[in-house]
Amino acid sequence: MSVVALIDFDPATRAATGHRLADADEPLLQVAELGATRGDGIFETASLVRGHVQALEAHLERFVQSAAMLQLPAPDVDVWRDAVRAVGGALTEAGVAEGAIKFVLTRGIEGTGVPTGWVHGTVSPDFAADRADGVRIVLLDRGYRHDVPRTAPWLLAGAKTLSYAINRAALRESARRGADDVLFLSSDGYLLEGPTSTLVLRIGPRLVTPRIDLGILAGTTQADLFTWAESEGFPTGYELLTPADLADADAAWLVSSVRHVAPIRAVDGVERAVDAELTARMNDALDARTA
Repeated sequence: MSVVALIDFDPATRAATGHRLADADEPLLQVAELGATRGDGIFETASLVRGHVQALEAHLERFVQSAAMLQLPAPDVDVWRDAVRAVGGALTEAGVAEGAIKFVLTRGIEGTGVPTGWVHGTVSPDFAADRADGVRIVLLDRGYRHDVPRTAPWLLAGAKTLSYAINRAALRESARRGADDVLFLSSDGYLLEGPTSTLVLRIGPRLVTPRIDLGILAGTTQADLFTWAESEGFPTGYELLTPADLADADAAWLVSSVRHVAPIRAVDGVERAVDAELTARMNDALDARTA
């Protein structure tokens, strides 16, 4: 089950003017599309749960930030919001209880100067086992220092771009090592993020996550999780964290928009405890979001 909405642009102004639903089974992109040939674009993926697109405003805010970092035309958030909601509505009407909605903006067809944009909604994979049983991860060096956003801003650290070849290669390496996922390290030894997720640790009563000035994405789901945690009496924080902090933490999770909260059950082959009760509460809280 797939639903697609195409974003319409004015060729003269490059401004988005609206959206239209399209047949997801028909060819919709041209071969000279820079998003396909060079990964020159940005995206976001939001979860759809029982008719509600979750954290949409946070995703739109990050979408605008990524566009600015790539010097793409600023997305018209009203146009994009309407398109995402239209796709979510169509999925819900088709009986989809949990879905994933990906929205993409590229630099367009080479030589035209006009952006390309679309929204694609599908049924979510079944992540029940990841959420309940946890995931095995490996630590991989990302090859950058933790201060790379300041020293080399052209590397676009912290932008959610279509250039995902490195992330996919990292996941293949984790599979080669018998693991399910990856947590990246900076070259000077700080914990960063997963290819598609944010790290959260419980250290005593506190929930902490790596600082976002390390060239990592500001987690939309992690932000909602921290809002819930604070309402439950958990102090939260953004910190410089090391592998030793991960090893010593009382519990650890990878948090993402569609999979939600997956406890980390092993790191580099070393088993660790899973807080099943708190994990279930976290996922229940995220599922209950209506915005």
